[in-house]
Amino acid sequence: MSPRIRLLVFLLACVCLVPAVFHVADRMPVFGAHPLPYGDAINAAGTRERHVTNMVSAVNFDYRGFDTLGEEFMLLCAVTGTTMLLRGSRGEHITARPGQVEGRPIPARSDAIVLICRMLAGLTVLFGLYVALHAMTTPGGGFQGGVIVACGTMLFFLGEGYRGWRRLMRSEFLDACEGGGATLYALCGFASMAAGAPFLGNILPLGSARDVFSGGLMLVENAGVAFAVAGGFAVLFLEFLEETRIEQDGNGR
Repeated sequence: MSPRIRLLVFLLACVCLVPAVFHVADRMPVFGAHPLPYGDAINAAGTRERHVTNMVSAVNFDYRGFDTLGEEFMLLCAVTGTTMLLRGSRGEHITARPGQVEGRPIPARSDAIVLICRMLAGLTVLFGLYVALHAMTTPGGGFQGGVIVACGTMLFFLGEGYRGWRRLMRSEFLDACEGGGATLYALCGFASMAAGAPFLGNILPLGSARDVFSGGLMLVENAGVAFAVAGGFAVLFLEFLEETRIEQDGNGR
C-alpha cells in the first residue's frame, strides 16, 4: 500500500469517527457529576463489612480480588517474557564490569551525588514499605509500594555505580520475590476454599477499622502483591542494565 493510499484511508477513518466522538462527548456527564452507584455502594459497605478505610484496597483484594490475581499473573508473564528475550540474547554470565563505548568515558560520580543517592535510596525503600503496609487505611498498597521500593534500588545504582549495585542485586532473589509474591496471592484463594469459604473469601480476623493490620486476608494478599511488584520491576531494571555490561568470554574473563 502506497503512502498516499494509507493517508487516504486514515482521512476516511477520521471522517467516519469524528461525528461519533462529538456525539459521545456531547452526552458525557457534566464535570463533577457522579452518575455511577458502584462507588457509593462500596463506600457505604466497605468499612462495615471489611473494617478498612481504603476502599480501593477493598475492591482490589476482596470485592474484585480475582481480577487482581489475573493482573498479577499478567505482570509475571510480561516480566518473564522480557527476561527470556534479554537473557536469551546475551547469555547467563554475570560480571561486574560496565560496558564502555569508545570515545564516551564513564564520568566519575561526585561526592554530592553519592551522598544524596545513599540517603534517598534508604528513605525511598522505607517510604515504599510504609505505602505498602498502610494499604488498608490510606491511599496506596502493595503495587504502589512495590514500585517505590524498586525505584529505591535504582537510586542505589546511581550512587554506587554498576559494580556496587550488581553485588547487591541477585536475579535469583528477585525472581523468587516476584514469583513467590504471585504464588502467595493465589494460595490465599486456595486457603479460603480449603476452609470452606469462596475463593479469596476472608478467613482471618478482620481487626479494627483504621488499624494498620485490619482487613484480614487482604493483608496477606497485599503483601504478595508488594513482593511480586517490587521483585518484578527490580528484575526488569536488572535485565536492562545487564545489557550494558561487558560480556564474558569462554574462559570466564
